[in-house]
Amino acid sequence: MSTTTPDPTAAKRTPFMRVVTASLIGTTIEWYDFFLYGSAAALVFNHVFFPESDPLVGTMLAFTTYAVGFVARPLGGLVFGHFGDRIGRKQLLVLSLLLMGGATFAIGLLPTYAAIGVAAPLLLTLLRVVQGFALGGEWGGAVLLVAEHGRPEHRGFWASWPQAGAPGGNLLATAVLAVLAVTLPDEAFLDWGWRIPFLLSGVLVLIGLWVRLAVTESRVFQEARARAEESGEQERAPIIGVLRHHWREALVAMGVRMAENVSYYVVTAFILVYATQQADMDKGLVLNSVLIASAVHLVTIPLWGALSDRLGRRPVTALGAAGVAVWAFAFFPLIDTGAFWAVTLAATVGLVLHGAMYGPQAAFFSELFSTRMRYSGASVGYQLASIVAGGVAPLIATALLAAFGTSLPISVYVAVMGALTLVAVWASRETRGRSLD
Repeated sequence: MSTTTPDPTAAKRTPFMRVVTASLIGTTIEWYDFFLYGSAAALVFNHVFFPESDPLVGTMLAFTTYAVGFVARPLGGLVFGHFGDRIGRKQLLVLSLLLMGGATFAIGLLPTYAAIGVAAPLLLTLLRVVQGFALGGEWGGAVLLVAEHGRPEHRGFWASWPQAGAPGGNLLATAVLAVLAVTLPDEAFLDWGWRIPFLLSGVLVLIGLWVRLAVTESRVFQEARARAEESGEQERAPIIGVLRHHWREALVAMGVRMAENVSYYVVTAFILVYATQQADMDKGLVLNSVLIASAVHLVTIPLWGALSDRLGRRPVTALGAAGVAVWAFAFFPLIDTGAFWAVTLAATVGLVLHGAMYGPQAAFFSELFSTRMRYSGASVGYQLASIVAGGVAPLIATALLAAFGTSLPISVYVAVMGALTLVAVWASRETRGRSLD
């Protein structure tokens, strides 16, 4: 068999940077859509879609619809992973962006509970399912495009840039909501102002599509597909190959995500509930704290990815897991002070420690699976953890607060997740420098 390998001197630099840019912009937009829902669930949806409930109960109902999106993510990872491993990463990434943007734009047009009654939260939940399905397919394709295009010695650094799309999207969503919260009276914000960030998604999706359509498939994937087609050994159902050959790696990926996922949504979503309802802080101040923390998070994620290129994926991930487990016990007392600087410090340190797990993750998971089932394996392992970790984290945290009236059980919850991630890291093998061919 003969394959054509691109001339590295002619094709390496500009195309690779275009791949990194396209992945970063695309993931930022998709995470903007996804996180916007979480912030709105904490601040708006309990009033607009669940107005007859007690404030904490209404918030729990809003976070329940929030969690539904996470339940749909593994299904999205399974479907997108299947076709992504068979026909390519690019087409599936374009589809995921269209689905996510369309659902988010539609949320901005939804009638409220006051207008159509119970149909309003039902439609909201349906659109949240579409969001989760789309995001379930987004992550694997975005990070694999970069990981498969790049060199192994710098894979941790470059593959971490699509990861930076998460805080980038959160930063963008929080910034838009913060501006609206400051410039609009509460009545106007609850009446129509909350719709603006959702409708803005339509413009962002057009930008993302323009960038993403210019990306080509990786040489690694194209050659693996050509070999499989020539030998007749192409995996008809890549997920079956994952369960047969990579079940251990899928479990490791799930375990590694536990502390990372839980800590992130406690810091970025539940903080809005706790600080406004328990510490009686102004929502604009809390949003500004998360805004600053997300900006620092965005910068530090690639630094942690680069450190994993030097030290390995396992030690950097373990450092982050241990860090968030300890910091959870300082996080809430700092918020209880009600001081802006203390809340900002709590969120910033929490997200910096989270970045130690999140930065190396793209390279780590890409290196766990073989090319013909990499999209499926990385996506399913990543997204299954989202159901039992991130999806229910704000809901569990709110329920613990309602049941005990104190933040200590929530800190213990985060610490237990940190211990689970440390066990998964201990059970895994170091993958730094592994060839993706």
